[in-house]
Amino acid sequence: QVQLVESGGGLVQAGASLRLSCVVSARAFTTLAMAWFRQAPEKEREFVAAVSWSGHSTYTGDSVKGRFTISRDNAKNTVFLQMNNLKPEDTAVYSCAAVSGPVIINSGVRARADQYDYWGQGTQVTVSS
Repeated sequence: QVQLVESGGGLVQAGASLRLSCVVSARAFTTLAMAWFRQAPEKEREFVAAVSWSGHSTYTGDSVKGRFTISRDNAKNTVFLQMNNLKPEDTAVYSCAAVSGPVIINSGVRARADQYDYWGQGTQVTVSS
């Protein structure tokens, strides 16, 4: 049984920073590849970032590259998403996701929602201009 609980969302002005957290209840957290996705109203779910079991390898979506950073603390079963220089177009519900296995598979980085088995309920991030 794997449960994910996100926190840290909120309403901020453009240019501000937020750090999202995702606490994972799982016996073998270190076997899970973790990712963040986001979904804005009337838009498809979008890959934001992913991190390997160890935390040594990270991958970021093109729309947030250079501004967002994913990391994990395996001692605390927690994944983070540091978001800097937020823009109004970053407004969305942010969800963390997990899958038992490597973050890199034959087709490349797991960047599709259907490649993850476990999901949190999401946390709202709203960026005002």
